[in-house]
Amino acid sequence: MMTELPHDLVRTLLAVVDEGTFDAAAAALHVTPSAVSQRVKALEQRTGRVLLMRTKPVRPTESGQVVVRFARQLARLEGDARDALGMDDAGGGPARLSIAVNADSLATWFVPALAGLAQDARLYVELRREDEAHTTALLREGEVMAAVTSSPDPVAGCSVRRLGSMRYLPCAAPEFAARWLVGDPAGRLPEAPVVIFDRRDDLQDAFARELTGGRNASPLRHYVPSSEGFVDAVTAGLGWGLVPGSQAEPRLRSGGLVAFTPGRTVEVPLYWQQWRLDSPALATVAEAVAAAAARALD
Repeated sequence: MMTELPHDLVRTLLAVVDEGTFDAAAAALHVTPSAVSQRVKALEQRTGRVLLMRTKPVRPTESGQVVVRFARQLARLEGDARDALGMDDAGGGPARLSIAVNADSLATWFVPALAGLAQDARLYVELRREDEAHTTALLREGEVMAAVTSSPDPVAGCSVRRLGSMRYLPCAAPEFAARWLVGDPAGRLPEAPVVIFDRRDDLQDAFARELTGGRNASPLRHYVPSSEGFVDAVTAGLGWGLVPGSQAEPRLRSGGLVAFTPGRTVEVPLYWQQWRLDSPALATVAEAVAAAAARALD
C-alpha cells in the first residue's frame, strides 16, 4: 500500500483550492487543465478519499482540508529552508503568512503589532477578518497558519498562547440613552434598539442576558459589519452597543458617547493559535503579536 503523499500532487491540490477552478490552477502551474485533473485524481486514489467538491469555486472536503493544511505547512517549511540557505533568488519569493484576526483587534491593536516587520522585505502577511469565536475554523481547514481567537482549546496540530483580554464598554449616544435607557438601563435593554456587528455576533445578546436574567437584546437591531462603522453607528444614535475601550474612551471624554452602566465592562479573552512549525517567519510574527498584545490588552 502506497502511503506517501507526492509533493507535486499536494501542491496541485493546493493550487486548485486557492485558485478556485481547475483551469485557473492550470494557468498558475503552467500545465494543462487535464494534467491538473489527473494529479488530483491520482492523489485521491492514493489517499482513498474524495478531496475536492467539484463546485464553483471548488471546496476541499474534510479530508481535503487535511491535505491543504499539510500543503501550506510544506510550502512554509520549504520557504524557510530556502531563506536559511540564501536561496531567495531561486524563485521562492518572500514568505507570506496567512492570519485570521477578529475585526475589533484589526481596528485597534493588531496592525501596529506588525509595524516592526515593515522593514523586512522577506515577510508579508495576508489577514483574514473573522469573528474571534470562529477564527479557529480557518485554522482547522488549513486556510490560515495562525489566528487571534477567543478559544483556549488548541486546534489539532496547533499551539496556544494567551494574549490578554479585550475590554468592551456598554455605550450609547447621550440622546439615545435619554430616550431609551433612563431609569433602569439594564431592564430596558430587551426593548432598546441595538447595534450588532453581524448575525454571528452574540456579544450584545450575552450582555443583555447577563443583566436581565436571560433575555436577549432587542429584536430592533442594526447590523454593521465594520469595527469603525459599528462605533459610528452607536455614536449616531442608531442603538446601544459594546464598544472596545480604546475606541470608546475618546468619545466618552468628548461627550459623543455615554457609558449607561457605569463601572460595568465586558472582558473577552484572546489567544494566539498557530501551527506547530519550526518556522522562523511564523515565530517572528508570533513574538511581535504577543508584545503588542501585552501593551494593548488587559
